[in-house]
Amino acid sequence: MLAKDLISDTIPPLKTSDSGLKALHWMDEFRVAHLPIVNNSEFLGLITDTDILDLNSPEEALGNHPLSLIRPFVYESEHIYEVLKLVARLHLTMVPVLDADNNYLGNIGLRSLIESFAETASVMSPGGIIVLELNQIDYSLSQIARIVEENDTKIMSLAMNNNPDSTQIELTIKVNREDIRAILASFARYNYTVKATFQQSEFSEDLRNRFDMFMNYINM
Repeated sequence: MLAKDLISDTIPPLKTSDSGLKALHWMDEFRVAHLPIVNNSEFLGLITDTDILDLNSPEEALGNHPLSLIRPFVYESEHIYEVLKLVARLHLTMVPVLDADNNYLGNIGLRSLIESFAETASVMSPGGIIVLELNQIDYSLSQIARIVEENDTKIMSLAMNNNPDSTQIELTIKVNREDIRAILASFARYNYTVKATFQQSEFSEDLRNRFDMFMNYINM
């Protein structure tokens, strides 16, 4: 999924003629700590709530103030992972999107981003989850996929967690089968360490409830 597919028109951009008070009002209304400032189609940067609170005269137009704006953005052709990386690195509450000519196209809010990532990672799809613990040197995606597929099952998503203080990795595999006993037996035959398992009957309702609660929190 690309950045252009995630653009939402929910959060409007500011203009330099808008006041700091208007920006604060919009931030409160849309539950964000950042807003883009755009003149015509030129993206000038993101203003934060802290920037506005530091203004001597927030009732005046933003363009009347010497602003030091951060300028993070993604291009429309970039993958959702690049958007997530930017959000995590800079703690953003929204991400501006530009086209190849650096024209502002819109922005991606956290709600749109999280919903799209949940769809990409098959979070809400039926199935089972297997968490493997193994040494980095022993990791072979082809072998793991073959073990899963030999049990008439497909991998829907896979996530790797590296421990910087260890040579071990944790691999979380989402499969399209709720009954994963046969897959677990196959992993045991190949001497894989299964750290945890979650079957549909155990996690689906709780996961959906937690996801809905989180999305409602973002929308508050």
